[in-house]
Order: sequence, then C-alpha cells, then structure tokens
Amino acid sequence: MRKILYPFLFIVLYTSGCYYTTIKKKDKTTPLPTVDSVTHPVTTIPKDEFRHYYNAAADFYENVLEKSHFSGEFLVVKKGEIVFEKYAGHAHIGTNDLITADSPLHLASVSKTFTAMATLKLWEEGKLDIHDEVSKYLTGFPYKGVTIKTLLNHRSGLPNYVHVMEQLGWNRNRIAYNSDVLQFLIDNKKKLQANTPDRSFHYCNTNYALLALIIEKVSGIPYPQYIQETFFGPLGMTNSYVFTMSDSARSLPSYNYKNQREQFTFLDAVYGDKNVYSTVRDLKKWDSVLSYGNMFRQSTLDSAYTSYSHEKKGIKNYGLGWRMLEYSNDDKIIYHNGWWHGNNTVFARLIQDSATIIILGNRYNRNIYQAKKLFNAFGNYDTDEDTDE
Repeated sequence: MRKILYPFLFIVLYTSGCYYTTIKKKDKTTPLPTVDSVTHPVTTIPKDEFRHYYNAAADFYENVLEKSHFSGEFLVVKKGEIVFEKYAGHAHIGTNDLITADSPLHLASVSKTFTAMATLKLWEEGKLDIHDEVSKYLTGFPYKGVTIKTLLNHRSGLPNYVHVMEQLGWNRNRIAYNSDVLQFLIDNKKKLQANTPDRSFHYCNTNYALLALIIEKVSGIPYPQYIQETFFGPLGMTNSYVFTMSDSARSLPSYNYKNQREQFTFLDAVYGDKNVYSTVRDLKKWDSVLSYGNMFRQSTLDSAYTSYSHEKKGIKNYGLGWRMLEYSNDDKIIYHNGWWHGNNTVFARLIQDSATIIILGNRYNRNIYQAKKLFNAFGNYDTDEDTDE
C-alpha cells in the first residue's frame, strides 16, 4: 500500500492557467533557504507536509544534482503547486548567459509525449484510427501489419533510423528530414532487418518520426505548427517550440560532461521523436492539463497509460507515448526520460500522489536519472529497476 504521509482533506479547483510560484530562484552561490523562510501565500498543502516535500527536493538537489555540477532546470510540483524550483549553470557554457525560467532546453525523448498526445487528439476527433495500418496514411510505406498503435507503443518492429541510416550509406553532410526517414525505409526495405509487428517491445525513434508525418498528413499543416496551435498556444507554453532549421540561431546548444559543445549532426532536423524545446515551467502546464484539464477524454488518457508489453517480467512498461512503472497495488508512475547529445531529461508524474518531478539538463549528467530517489518522498515507490533513457 502507498504510505499516507500526513492526513488531510482538501478541495481545490485546478485549471490550466493556475500556477503558483512558491520558491524564489537563487544564484548557485546562495545557500538554499530554510523551509521556514519559504513563502507560499496560496497553498492547499499543510505546512508540515510542504516542509517534508521541500526538504526532500532540496536534499536531492544538493546531494545528487549540485554535487555532479548540474546545469539546467529542476522543478518539483505537488497538487499543482511548486514546492521546489532551481536553475543552475549557463545556457552557453563559458559565458555569463545564465539558465533561467525562460530558457528553452531540448527535451530529447520527452518530446515523444507531445507527439503521442497529438496523435491521440486526432483519434479523438475522428481524423484517424490508431488501429489503421501506417500504409493508409504514408504513401509507399512498405511494412505490412504496422499500425499507428504499434508506432505509439514501440511494437512496430521497425529499425531505428538513428542507427541504420549512416550504416547503409547516408551522407553525413546531408541533413535528413522526416520525409527522408520514410523514403529511406522504402528504398532500403530489402537491406533492413525488421521484426514481426506487435510481437515484442523495441524502443525506436523511427516510430515517432513517422507519427509526425502522419500528424502532418491528417491535419494538413506542418507538425511544428500543429503542436503550437494545439498545445503550446492554448496552454500558454510561451517558451516552447518545435525546432526546425529556421530556429538554428535561437536554439540553445548542449554540452558533454567535459563542457565541450555538442555539434549539430545530420540527424538533428528530424522531429516527433525529439526536437521539442521547453522549460520546466511550461512542462508544469503540460502536466496540469494532463492531470486536471479537459483537453483529453478520460478514455484517451486511460489508453495512453495502459501497458502493452508483457513479454518480460518486472514493473517497467510502455503505454502510448509514456513509460510507466506499475506496482502491485495498482499504483503507476507515468514518465518519460530523454537523452540527445548533451541534453538529458526527466518528466515523472506520480499520478496517485499528484506529484511531478521535472529535470532538464543541457550538460550531460547521468545523475539526472536518479530522480527516482525522490519518488519515495511522496509514496511507497521502491524499485531497483533502471529508469535511464
């Protein structure tokens, strides 16, 4: 059973526009405030409970992130309220350009949550059927039995374009786009090894590059525009965008653990599987509409949060665009991690306990994935399973 840390009764009305700033941002050189100095003028969280969450998050930041020279954004939310918020490092390492609440960072595979929910939104609207084969939407797609649903839950059996394009002779000096990924699958079908659809789980970026093309085909507009008009604009996610080549001047770079800048590669223009840029504050809005809003039917969310791969024992599984940890008491953690170049990210949602942990980094740091150490501050979520990207 989940631990109930403090008994309380509350009734609160959440909307996608209600967000509370409870922690003042501090410079890295400034000590973290004591909980008694933290002001939260609008709160439904009892003081002692707030102190517990704040202290757990502060301890994690100090002993896991800060000690590993974290550069990025860190936010912890409970019941829609911010209990801890921290920004550290530089948007451009070696300069005085500090990371702030308005610094969009590459979400890496957390981008997949937007692609999945965009696909499911079109399904709700009757504009596509996730049970349809991909070939119905993408002309020339040569793999029979691959459905939109098997793209969403990574059971398509398709090869990962990130690994095979260069292996089969793609010119690294030529930038690849989503349409190139599709054409590559068509042109190289005889050379590529694909597994039988819906036989097993195989995490594959190709799936989400193709989903972006399907979204474009069905909506009639480019994927970046669809995401902007459907999610970012209505939710007030003003610091979020989908990267295209026209964004090259404004997109923030990432760095390896040696503080060396990661270079742009021929794979960096493909979107859907990656290339959403956002902030922890904007992702809080994304989490809020998923948790408390009415943008999606409950049946759609239930489908997204259902596990579809049971070939292996364990609590880890994958839904429709979401990783999950499933516990024996029917509790779930709905999350997604990401890793692309020097960016690594965590977006973890503890649904039953109304808690969310968001970490975005622009300097590679594996300790970001230790966010699971914070889970037990909110409930009984013990697990030894790896939750890396």
